[in-house]
Amino acid sequence: MSFYEFLFDWTNYTFMRNAFLAILLITPVFGLLGSMIVNNKMSFFSDALGHSALTGAGIGVVLGISNINVSMIVFSVIFAAGIVYIKHVGKTSMDTTIGVFSSVAVALGLVLLSGEGYGKYSSLIVGDILSITPKETVMLFVLLAVVLLVWFVLYRQLTLVSLSKSIATSRGINVVAVETMFTVLIAVVVTVSIKWVGLLIINSLFILPAACSRMIAKNMKQYVWFSVVISVLCGIAGLFTAFHLGTPAGATVALYCGVLYFLFFVLKRR
Repeated sequence: MSFYEFLFDWTNYTFMRNAFLAILLITPVFGLLGSMIVNNKMSFFSDALGHSALTGAGIGVVLGISNINVSMIVFSVIFAAGIVYIKHVGKTSMDTTIGVFSSVAVALGLVLLSGEGYGKYSSLIVGDILSITPKETVMLFVLLAVVLLVWFVLYRQLTLVSLSKSIATSRGINVVAVETMFTVLIAVVVTVSIKWVGLLIINSLFILPAACSRMIAKNMKQYVWFSVVISVLCGIAGLFTAFHLGTPAGATVALYCGVLYFLFFVLKRR
């Protein structure tokens, strides 16, 4: 195989063209939201939402809902809002609240799905972006547009809340409302994308690009943009590597992000 064929042979396959478009649409979302997730010290939040998606699928099966994506989204939104509510009412730390909700969600999901057999839902655990269809890429385009809209509307408020809740409150910002909208947005993104990314590594794709960006960015603007760029580049590299080596695409993307993180860490130490 020539170098040209190595670089462009993927264009001959419809599934790869669909997957490439999906990567270009979903990785900027991971980069944007991940930067604010890390800033707000919510690193395990997306992981907990992945577990809630499993529970949502189980509820959909029990209730006989034909399209379990509906039950997954509804339950994830309720789950996200519940975390914010318990955090503020109970005055507990975010990591403790997330840990409690995540533990309950994964246990409940496993119980609800035990009668159906877990094999049917293995795609939720591992993910397969190579199976995405043109109709589903349109859904990702709409998701990206919604995320960008919410981001530009809430960016200032989210940044102030991440810096200091007391300062945000003094500026007239409803902290609970802003946090709830942000967590609900993450819940929708996680639930929609988990089918192609996988429950096991969904958290990595939010956190690792932002963690890399924090080590090289000098200000908030650079931090956000670097996070998006790193997410997109690792997504493309991971997809092509998965195509040539036959590895899971989501996990390969996460590995690229992880390698980049340790590379930045070593360079920063030097």
